[in-house]
Amino acid sequence: MGDGAARPAPWWRSGVLYQIYPRSFADADGDGVGDLKGITAHLEHLAWLGIDGAWLSPITVSPNADWGYDVADYCAVDPSMGTMADFDDLLAEADRLGIRVLLDLVANHTSDRHPWFAASRSSRSSPRRDWYVWADPGPGGAPPNNWVSSCGGAAWTLDSTTGQYYLHNHLPEQPDLNWWHEEVRSAFDAVLRFWFDRGVAGFRIDVCNLIVKDRALRDNPPAGDDDPLDVRLLGQRVVFNGNRPEVHDVLRRWRRLADGYDPARVLVGETPVPVEELAAYYGAGDELHLAFNFPFLSSAFEAAALQEVVAATEGALAPGSWPVWTGSNHDMGRLATRWAGGDEAKARVALVLLLCLRGTPVLYQGDEIALLEGDLGRDELRDPLGVRFWPAYAGRDGSRTPMPWHGRPGGGFSAPEVAPWLALRDLRRNVEDQRGDPRSVLVLVRDLIALRRARPDLTAGGSSALPAPPGVWAWRRGRDTVVALNMTEAPAALGGVWGRVLVGSDRGDDGRRLDGRLDLRPWSAAVVAADAPG
Repeated sequence: MGDGAARPAPWWRSGVLYQIYPRSFADADGDGVGDLKGITAHLEHLAWLGIDGAWLSPITVSPNADWGYDVADYCAVDPSMGTMADFDDLLAEADRLGIRVLLDLVANHTSDRHPWFAASRSSRSSPRRDWYVWADPGPGGAPPNNWVSSCGGAAWTLDSTTGQYYLHNHLPEQPDLNWWHEEVRSAFDAVLRFWFDRGVAGFRIDVCNLIVKDRALRDNPPAGDDDPLDVRLLGQRVVFNGNRPEVHDVLRRWRRLADGYDPARVLVGETPVPVEELAAYYGAGDELHLAFNFPFLSSAFEAAALQEVVAATEGALAPGSWPVWTGSNHDMGRLATRWAGGDEAKARVALVLLLCLRGTPVLYQGDEIALLEGDLGRDELRDPLGVRFWPAYAGRDGSRTPMPWHGRPGGGFSAPEVAPWLALRDLRRNVEDQRGDPRSVLVLVRDLIALRRARPDLTAGGSSALPAPPGVWAWRRGRDTVVALNMTEAPAALGGVWGRVLVGSDRGDDGRRLDGRLDLRPWSAAVVAADAPG
């Protein structure tokens, strides 16, 4: 290719990503916990759907205080998940099917059982002491400052051995690393290289906005009346224990490392920040490739609210930066419940939205069958947040219940006689039944992904809003594709549309010819091959 030739777009710009929560995907060894062999056995499902990349929530060694997000060894597979040989088999099968694999990188903190932290807390003179954030008590033995944990209470725990506090933005079992220390940065360079050398395509970086802390450990300012609810609940703005400008030095370092392998490697950030701050995490094309959009994920499921977030995002991102959209994840809940309230028609509209916006869509396991939040009792909870804050907050377990592969006992997740780590009760929405139904949500998702592949408008085309009645959201992708969503309880019509419906959310509209008017049933969506008038 000559110097003047255009480079092909990286795979993740046109692709569809899929998040796997390994503990709940498929249990191959019959212990009630999902594992690597279970994932490998079901990769064909992702290939059938048309998925391009699979992000695995943590598979590394962990005592599971926070179910894998407390890492005790970054370069080894947790025994409950299998072995490194199992992981290599998974990579080989994914490669055969044309699916890239991304891993979760938990870099803000480790487990308190990680050898690094054991050495750090052993004495103030330990060579690993400054790998973590330690500070002397405040007046009267109080914590060093006013920072609070996302899990409630002070973000500091006093260590009786050395008489200092250590920082934990999350659980006390998750001590925060000191990213001002060059040895910590070098250690993570080695972690990224270990997995890149093994063949992974990239990383989703956990809470990457929190990694670097204020060096002077200044107090956070109090929350204001106009702050978002999550900030008001904390009682303070995360100004000094996260969202520091120096985090971008770390991201640029990782981007240089990733680019040193090949352009196909990808870094995806968990970036729970306002839209106006999101662009900074892309840098000048030298930081993250993709930064998750939490204002979109947290938005009300209403046309005006979502359209406002999308427009603000498109306005904020620099040319060349690429949006990423998701409606579910292991922390925020499943879209079929949180957005759709259990209404399948609304879930279908949400899936058309995700798969037709300009950007990269990420589906969470179960989205493709409109899987609902699991219903768990107090004694069945495993999430430390749910256990602590019940009944005010039931935690995140509802979005982590096992994947139902069929409708018979056990759901195909594990053997029927095995009790899964989280209860699996509702088998009405399952993969087997929907795969055999051409009008199912599952087949809708597959057909939308296939349409993306076949229609460059939906992968590389621009996006421009179209005039629409209140509660209807319509936009043009590229030159010849129109997407329209009726997000109301009443029928609606969109004028000025000629052509043919390619995919309708209820499938009865597929192939319908349009002569200047698109009629939409309540809570329905359509993707149209648009013609010129006349």
